[in-house]
Amino acid sequence: MTNQRILAHFHESAETKIQSATVLAQPLAQAIDLMFAALSNGNKILACGNGGSAADCQHFAAELVGRFERERFPLPALALTTDTSLLTAVANDYSYREIFSKQVQAFGQAGDILLAISTSGNSANVMAAIEAALEREMRVVALTGKGGGAIGKMLTDADVHICVPAERTARIQEVHLTCIHCICDGIDVALFGGDVHE
Repeated sequence: MTNQRILAHFHESAETKIQSATVLAQPLAQAIDLMFAALSNGNKILACGNGGSAADCQHFAAELVGRFERERFPLPALALTTDTSLLTAVANDYSYREIFSKQVQAFGQAGDILLAISTSGNSANVMAAIEAALEREMRVVALTGKGGGAIGKMLTDADVHICVPAERTARIQEVHLTCIHCICDGIDVALFGGDVHE
């Protein structure tokens, strides 16, 4: 029984990724273009999300500030999920809904990008961060699932919605990680051309 369950996870994950590939290729290309343009203009990328999505934010920032698959200069990306003093102060003194939006107001500038990650598309604090970003004339790249939820309805035509066609949170998170790797690779190729594996 255990082996069957494990095999089922792998097969479902693979099938979800295959189904997502054709649906997400175009919005991923748009996200890469948007982020590359921002970085080329001296702007930065802020990232926010909860739980596993918070880990994805930190993973993304690490790939840009450090490296993905090739040596290059550091790129400015900041996960808004890491400063426990800031997060707990804002949650305690104001509300949990504002833990990311206050940071967007503090660090975000026109031309910056907000990477907003929510598997349900309904995370209140991510929605508040999107509101703050749009007020500051930032562009938003949203990674969601489950139909996109309320976040899908908040985005403008200038933003990018990458909505995984799945309902199960674990599968959505697995595709989100692949999306993040696609974005990091796309930025590197836009910067340097070619393929590191060629």
